[in-house]
Amino acid sequence: MNSSTIGRIIVKQPTKAIICAAGLGTRFLPQTKAMPKEMLPLIDRPVIQVIVEQAVAAGVTEIIIVTGSTKRAIEDHFDRSDQLEAELRENGKDDKADEIKRVAELANFVYVRQKGFPKGNARPILNARHLISDDEPFFVFFADDFFRSDIPWPMQLKEAYNKTGNSVISLIEVDDDGTHKYGIVSLADNKKDKRLYQLTGLVEKPGPRNAPSHFASVGSYLLTPEIWPIIEQEKVGHGGEIGIADSLAELARTGELYGLFIEGVWHDTGDQLKYIKAVVDLALESEEYGAELTDFLKQRLSE
Repeated sequence: MNSSTIGRIIVKQPTKAIICAAGLGTRFLPQTKAMPKEMLPLIDRPVIQVIVEQAVAAGVTEIIIVTGSTKRAIEDHFDRSDQLEAELRENGKDDKADEIKRVAELANFVYVRQKGFPKGNARPILNARHLISDDEPFFVFFADDFFRSDIPWPMQLKEAYNKTGNSVISLIEVDDDGTHKYGIVSLADNKKDKRLYQLTGLVEKPGPRNAPSHFASVGSYLLTPEIWPIIEQEKVGHGGEIGIADSLAELARTGELYGLFIEGVWHDTGDQLKYIKAVVDLALESEEYGAELTDFLKQRLSE
């Protein structure tokens, strides 16, 4: 049985992840005219591959990628390429051929085209609804943000879920400016441990004067089936869209929702500067490039 015991409660373990990857990536034009923003490289891996690998490390076996009409490159990336593999092996590059094969075999990949109005970041979750059973928990990720962490951040969410048996979302601390950009949560007095809190509410982009805290929800969730009746109402919220933040807020009010401060460094690759920071951060942590890049940056900054 794919389950874990909490006291006397047996909770089903998540094996599916929805990755929302239908955005146009207009901030990166003209680069994203022909290449999806989710395929922007973090050194030698696209952003979406980092997310997939970390989800698989947490026990996910089925990846549901909700895409748009310009995202064929994502499907090609996670597909086998027999001709390329054969050519690499003929040229003595077995390591590269093995890596190409490994990526294609990370999980079972399912692709769904995003459709429906009103739009919003809850729409791709609804588009994947038919692939999720009524009794199973599931991950949701957005394909342009991730954590650099020693313990895969989906695994951290899964451990928190196993403690609570309820939906868990990723949290980070933000400054006043961040309260204009993210959904801000309110914490209950009780907590499961030093990083895991029950939430009493979530307000989308309230600004510093109305923010209940400086703790923001970012795009990684492990959700239980209790979320479905709420999302399926398709209530229009902030900006005239159906947002996952509104559904999470209702779940916090009417049920149980937990927030986990992830141990790691959060990166959002949704604009140019943040993307550059993510690449530099990962490169500095690299055994292959870190030392030389550090020396280069010190020299460059001293000029």
